[in-house]
Amino acid sequence: MAFGRSSRDRRPVEPVTLKILVAGGFGVGKTTMVGAVSEIRPLRTEERLTEAGRPVDDLEGVEAKTTTTVAMDFGRITLREDLVLYLFGTPGQDRFWFLWDELAQGALGAVVLADTRRLEDCFAAVDYFERRAIPFAVAVNCFEGADLFPTGTVQAALDLDPEVPVLLCDARDRSSVRDVLVAVVEHALARVDAPREPATT
Repeated sequence: MAFGRSSRDRRPVEPVTLKILVAGGFGVGKTTMVGAVSEIRPLRTEERLTEAGRPVDDLEGVEAKTTTTVAMDFGRITLREDLVLYLFGTPGQDRFWFLWDELAQGALGAVVLADTRRLEDCFAAVDYFERRAIPFAVAVNCFEGADLFPTGTVQAALDLDPEVPVLLCDARDRSSVRDVLVAVVEHALARVDAPREPATT
């Protein structure tokens, strides 16, 4: 009679690690999103907003914000025993864009976090990932008091390709953020597995 290996004899699974970026406009909730889902204490590089930054940091709609990410946020979540995501939250202000190329290296995909009250603030992130062919999903952070729109309306407003996932989420809620991350991974892997068009001569 053949016996299977007991659980004690099984070798531990070496998980696949994937890098996901969390991007979007200033004050949209990127730091909150990484912190809500991270199973480790997230690394944050936040500094207090100062008067010196007022001419370059647009606080319209986020007047109560007192800190800003100046380098990145970092967190980690295990989706399955064999799949771990490393999350890198990007800074939102234009003056920190030089960091994006460094953070984007080796990324499987990205989340573009959006606020319908300031939807134009995520155009730059959408354009960035489209130009670099990095798969991404748009997650609409449902702020209290903000108008809710159908995902199709958001997709049209951002002029997204039909296959780009658009989801409603609460960046404070772990399960909501996890659903967004699963959608990004599935979308990115589908892009990788999709048959490529033959080159024309």
